[in-house]
Amino acid sequence: MKSRIAVVAIGGNSLIKDNEHQTIRDQYAAAQETCLHIADLIQLGWNVAITHGNGPQVGFCLRRSELAADEIPESPLEICGAETQGSIGFMLQQILHSEFQKRGFPKHVVTLVTQVVVSREDSAFANPIKPIGSYMDEKTARIREAEGWQVREVDSQRWRRVVPSPKPLKIVELPAIRQLLNDGFVVITAGGGGIPVAEEAEGALKGVAAVIDKDRVSALLGTTIGARLLLISTSVDKVYVNFRKPDQKAIDVMNVSMARRYLKEGHFGAGSMKPKIESAISFLEKGGKQVIITSPEKLTEALVSKAGTRIVPD
Repeated sequence: MKSRIAVVAIGGNSLIKDNEHQTIRDQYAAAQETCLHIADLIQLGWNVAITHGNGPQVGFCLRRSELAADEIPESPLEICGAETQGSIGFMLQQILHSEFQKRGFPKHVVTLVTQVVVSREDSAFANPIKPIGSYMDEKTARIREAEGWQVREVDSQRWRRVVPSPKPLKIVELPAIRQLLNDGFVVITAGGGGIPVAEEAEGALKGVAAVIDKDRVSALLGTTIGARLLLISTSVDKVYVNFRKPDQKAIDVMNVSMARRYLKEGHFGAGSMKPKIESAISFLEKGGKQVIITSPEKLTEALVSKAGTRIVPD
């Protein structure tokens, strides 16, 4: 496999920027900019695997299923994960293909629906905290609870389904990803963190109602394919300490030890920057050379150290 491999983890904001821009047309427009920068990276000689978030899109899929429940069977969470891997992958694949054609660049893109093994013994299953799907009143929540859902009051008198977020252990389609990268393809894979599956008797796999963190599986992917670079696209241009406080400070470069210290001091939110920093540390400690965290519009500048936050080994 080529030595210059990068994993690019596209955040949800790269597709849906706000509540006013959620249509498919809006998502295409938002993805366009990110894909232009990914094309720059590829044209510089990097062999690229792309991961992406799918939180809003899975929510839409579940909501459509709920609204149509009187007409057709509802879709389980893992099926919605597979559907959005395909639809978002198609969107990114089409944009990148068109951009390569425009540049006269001989590169092909493929989307791989990807399963990721988790353990049913993971402690996350005892404490599901990831909210998904629609808001409900308490009466509806109790009905759903009786049907087997786990629900939680997230606002005053508003309830949502919650599912676990277990650690990714193994990417099932890894041999195919490696082969496709070896053959020169840009591979879109592990969308939304991958479809969580559990191993059963004789190696059989079964879908699990859970959500895997996209950045954690991106780090795992990077480690297992020998990537040198993990590039995480998110909603901010850099990582900050004391974020959104009067004394907030942007970080240009930090090593693993600094990252661990900032984590311990509580600078990174559990639902936002913390999993990204933890994933960066994991990637670097297992052989990765560099992690870049920045916003979609700053990706190209970040590659030449003119933007973003770089995290490096000690």
